[in-house]
Order: sequence, then C-alpha cells, then structure tokens
Amino acid sequence: MDDRVSDFLAQWQRERPDLDVRPMGVFGRISRVQELVSGPLQANFRQHGLNNGEFDTLATLRRAGAPYTLTPGELAASSMVTGAAMTNRLQRLEDKGMLERTMDPSSRRRVLVSLTAAGLSTVDEVVVDHLRTEQELLDRGLSPAEQEQLASLLATFLQRSGDASHDHR
Repeated sequence: MDDRVSDFLAQWQRERPDLDVRPMGVFGRISRVQELVSGPLQANFRQHGLNNGEFDTLATLRRAGAPYTLTPGELAASSMVTGAAMTNRLQRLEDKGMLERTMDPSSRRRVLVSLTAAGLSTVDEVVVDHLRTEQELLDRGLSPAEQEQLASLLATFLQRSGDASHDHR
C-alpha cells in the first residue's frame, strides 16, 4: 500500500525496527482521511451559511423527529460538546432564525430548543448536499462493497471500544 502514511511507517521501521508500527498505520490513515474529507464537507456547510457544529445541532434536532425539540443538555450530550459551546451554537442559530428557545410549559426551569420552519427547510436541504458530498468522496477510492466493509469494521471497533448505541426515539 503506497500512501503518505506508508512513507512514515517505512521511516519508523528503518529507524526503530524493534517497534511494531502497525497501530500507527491505522490511526495515521484515519487522521489523513479526516484531513482529506474535511475541506469538501466544510465547503458544503459554508455554502449554506453554516459550520459543522451548527449543522450537527440542526441535524440532531431533525433526527429527533417531530416536534423537533430537545433540551440544551440533550443536544450537548448528543454532540459531545460542553454546555458553553452548545450555548454559543444555539445563540448563532437562533440569530439566524433556524431555532427558537422556549420555556418548557411543564417545568419552568427547563428550556426547550426547537427547529423553526426555516431551520427545518435548511437542514433538509443541507443534508441532501452533505450526503451527496460524502458519497462522492467515498466513491473516489472505494467500491460499494468496500464501503460496506469499512463501515462494518469501524462499527465493530467503536462497539468494542465502549461506544455503545443508545436508543434515541
């Protein structure tokens, strides 16, 4: 396999033949893939006036199903960001008219975050372009069968590493 990571591995093998550098090959390639795909994915979000975190927040609300409402804590947990980072995201999206925050009628201490009509139409449009971009990126280097195999291997790794699935609506 000749890629940039192969060059790094060969250098390590030459300099430290006593080390098994195979793990570096796996994680180095995961990092390189992220570097290669982040540009086109970010460009898609920018085209729609969003960044990755904002899209993630809108998509999380959309995936929750009607009425597309969650608490800020549920959103932060889903996104694995701090409460402060989520507050900043929510403010930017509220300023753009994509979501609204209201008091929970059943508990005045709870805030609810809901997609607006503009947020719903935006996320529905962006996700189509996002999936198209992801598919184009995958098709550059992998057959459909290889894409399935890679997805399966990554899912196995995540599951065995403790990233268990949580049933969300």
